[in-house]
Amino acid sequence: MATIKDVARDAKVSVTTVSHVVNQTRFVSSDASVRVLAAIENLNYVPSAVARSLKNNRTYTVGAIIPNNSNPYFAEIIRGIEDACFDAGFNVMLCNSDDDPGKQGQYIRVLTEKQVDGLIVVSSGGDDELGRHLKQAKMPLVLVDREVGLLRADIVEVNHESGGWLATQHLIAFGHRRIACITGPLGLSSSTQRLAGFKRAMLEAGYPVPDALMRQSDFTSAGGHGAMQELLKSSRPPTAVFACNDLMAFGAISAAGSAGFRLPRDISVIGFDDIAMAAYCNPPLTTIAQPKHQLGALAARMLLARIANPGWVDQREIIEPALCLRQSTQTCATGAMA
Repeated sequence: MATIKDVARDAKVSVTTVSHVVNQTRFVSSDASVRVLAAIENLNYVPSAVARSLKNNRTYTVGAIIPNNSNPYFAEIIRGIEDACFDAGFNVMLCNSDDDPGKQGQYIRVLTEKQVDGLIVVSSGGDDELGRHLKQAKMPLVLVDREVGLLRADIVEVNHESGGWLATQHLIAFGHRRIACITGPLGLSSSTQRLAGFKRAMLEAGYPVPDALMRQSDFTSAGGHGAMQELLKSSRPPTAVFACNDLMAFGAISAAGSAGFRLPRDISVIGFDDIAMAAYCNPPLTTIAQPKHQLGALAARMLLARIANPGWVDQREIIEPALCLRQSTQTCATGAMA
């Protein structure tokens, strides 16, 4: 592998001159610059990232931790993070915690040891130690989608409570009254806030929220399938279901179809996230849309700004979601008192 000394020898300049051309740290004559660049190309010289990081006290790498890389929702957020970081000349080191608090804590330590310049974290639920781990990391940090206790940090998230209200209000406007809710893990701020939005819409409409119409699940299709099966065993099953993410909505639709219910004629289902597959399930899923790529890109830009200016006050960006109307919901066939 060619070294900086090889480039200097080939270009007939000093090693210092090669360094200035590569790092653009000082003016170098056009003649010398041309010879250096030609030597770099001829020798296929790759500047040492380690040496550059030691000089600039930066690795130009950020760490990103997500809970579940099999969920397309997180994949779309990561795409936004990668695009914004790539444009700024930063690399992304991605870690998947598998919703395992222990693995999540270990990844924080690994990324700290790798001396990444900052962290972007979508937290797993049920991790009481996460806030302490992130404080101990002592590096720029942005939280995405989910708050972490009372930890002070930059955060980018959607207004989950507003989205839960919007989903439920849509079903109420279609004449549904017996509306079930399949929540995610209650240890997550996003899940708790979506449930709060559901309850607010129901109370505002004067409709009861009986325990028989509430099911807690885990943000997976299998979890949504099992929760819907339980709901449909009731002597008075719901006419509509708000599943607090799209994957659970897919599972709910599958369970309803297997039980002989026709969607949306017999039962309406609405999700939350608007992942790409939502438009192609059967029937296409009505859902609450989050701008996932925008969330990721905004988080990355916020982190890069924090890296450049560590003393800035904490930033909080809350984005409003929107209703995406498709074919999995319709007017209640049995009337407003169903």
